[in-house]
Amino acid sequence: MEAWQIALLAMFIYLIIAFSIGLAAGRGRSFFSISEYAVGDRGFGLFVMWFLMGGIIFSAFAFLGGPGWAYSKGAASLYILAYCALGLMPWYIIGPKVARLGKKSNYITMGDFLGDRYNSKFLVIIIGIVSLLAFIPYLTLQIKGMGYIFNVLTFDHISYNNGALLALGVVVVYVATSGVRGAAWSDVFQAILMLIVAWVLGIYFVESLHGSLGNMFGKIIADNPEFLTIGNEGSKISSARYSSNIVVSMLGFVMWPHLFTKSYTTTARRIKLTVLVYPIFALFLLPVLFIGFAAIGVVPTDALGRPGEVLPYLITHHLTESGILYGIVGAGALAAAMSSSDAITHGASVSFGRDICKVIFPSLKENQELWIMRGAVVGVGAIAYCIAIYGSDGLIKLLLGAYGAIVQIAPAVYSGLFWRRASALGVTLGLITGVIVTTYFQYIHGSSPYDLHPGLIGLTINIIIMASISLLQKHKAEYLAHASKFIDE
Repeated sequence: MEAWQIALLAMFIYLIIAFSIGLAAGRGRSFFSISEYAVGDRGFGLFVMWFLMGGIIFSAFAFLGGPGWAYSKGAASLYILAYCALGLMPWYIIGPKVARLGKKSNYITMGDFLGDRYNSKFLVIIIGIVSLLAFIPYLTLQIKGMGYIFNVLTFDHISYNNGALLALGVVVVYVATSGVRGAAWSDVFQAILMLIVAWVLGIYFVESLHGSLGNMFGKIIADNPEFLTIGNEGSKISSARYSSNIVVSMLGFVMWPHLFTKSYTTTARRIKLTVLVYPIFALFLLPVLFIGFAAIGVVPTDALGRPGEVLPYLITHHLTESGILYGIVGAGALAAAMSSSDAITHGASVSFGRDICKVIFPSLKENQELWIMRGAVVGVGAIAYCIAIYGSDGLIKLLLGAYGAIVQIAPAVYSGLFWRRASALGVTLGLITGVIVTTYFQYIHGSSPYDLHPGLIGLTINIIIMASISLLQKHKAEYLAHASKFIDE
């Protein structure tokens, strides 16, 4: 067998294992229970929670976008470590409250919580729409990663389109079948595999190409000392953009509905323990960045279509001719992409079914709502796949763009939990305006004031509008009493 055939076989074996675990996770569980499909009957333990949350962040973005940024932007890539270490910290404060509220009122989505808190069905629909608009580019990022992996590691024998479709198809089937439990247990397997592969690759490329970390960074400094600085003349990123990237990513991290709703899957104590041990995942991202730095001076810039292809290039040009190694590396990279894809498709499907369809058609029965959710897994996957095939945005740009939209939900959540005067009108208008402003600077204008992340500009305006309208409105005693139930929880 040729090397590409062995690699393809190894990746097929990985897909079969991931698929089997995803399906097996749902066996013996109620197929027609929304509580089971959406939040795993609120029974996840610490072991599953840590790998579930870690697997979600350690995605195609980390495996492909991370090395790509280290290779092309140098010190700017360190923001990945910062937001990974800090991103879950707000969950320590809001997670336990949300968990208790969710169990008490049987919430399964972010829209359930916000709709009840502000007594606004319109807000729930807006949350659902914003979530879907953010989910799709995030899922597109993962699909792009899966396509690259298959195409490069089989030396073009499996096309980008077909490779992406195959891996996405596996995810869609086990998520639609087993729900959040299938995603969670698949992520345990996938997280272990991808972490092992990441460290092996990071150490191997540094040692084989440069001899040591000291030699590697010494060469980079000698050739371009500004490459490893932030905000100086000649550096690849300004201080304002670097800092605002971290702030937006950190504030937006837990606002992702598929992360926020994990509060409903476990207890307050397990949430706090998960947050405390979660920064360990930042350590696992180090070798991913080392891979990108190791490629500097080794991989010609004109050899890549985009920076995100640097890891596949290193694997096929500087690893070995072993098809087995190609396959193992491919399996690890696929695991990174698929561990996020399953959580995203699941979260999008639940949000579409519950926050949009159920609100518009309140007479939907539980089994009808559940079938809509399962169908949405296929629908969202299909839309993201089409964008991945015909779109051209880079991996990092897709992620940062998605965060810019999703962080606009933060004022609604935090004020809902800690400020009783926050009003539905203020929150809704602030959210809509924040998304519009962010979209304008991110995709239409192409730049933002003071080189800040567009999401931070939108968030600032969002907060001002939300706070101003809430303060100007007169609130009835019944509204304030209702709000107090959430704040005093």
